[in-house]
Amino acid sequence: MLASLFLIGAALATPGMTVQQASQAIVDESGGGLTEAVNRMVGGIISYVGWPGRRAGDDLTLCQVGAPRLTGLLAPDIPGDRPLSLRKTSAGAVIANGGCDILYLGRVSSADRMRLVQWVRARPVLTITDDDPACLHGAMFCLAHREAGLSFSVNLDAIARGPLRVDPRVLQIGRSVS
Repeated sequence: MLASLFLIGAALATPGMTVQQASQAIVDESGGGLTEAVNRMVGGIISYVGWPGRRAGDDLTLCQVGAPRLTGLLAPDIPGDRPLSLRKTSAGAVIANGGCDILYLGRVSSADRMRLVQWVRARPVLTITDDDPACLHGAMFCLAHREAGLSFSVNLDAIARGPLRVDPRVLQIGRSVS
């Protein structure tokens, strides 16, 4: 259930591109390429998600918990320039205050990860992590850096537990490469 980086970005930028063509894309990681790739992939994933009661142009808040493993600077590149606020916070603050549309989990303790994943259930919060490449610990989308480049896994069970509408095209992309 992995897909190469530009699967999402390439499919959006080139509507005629098939999933098969997009899955052949390789990430150029020279000169900050991995950071750019992570930000483009995260932005692409976000662009395929719909929040109940929200319009496509509404502002979103991304809460970053823990330090990302794959990038020093998380700044998602969302196609169409959808407004996005980024807030670095702690697991306790997220649970106490909410206010997150997207939860990006970097390096966090397993106890905090478990608390956050349980808190997210049934809430309209998209979860993305770069600290669980096999996608075993409850996030919806899991980024992984492999020899072939940046990829992601899709946790269908986590997506099914919540009210978010995830466009089937991103799920198909996630399933297209094993």
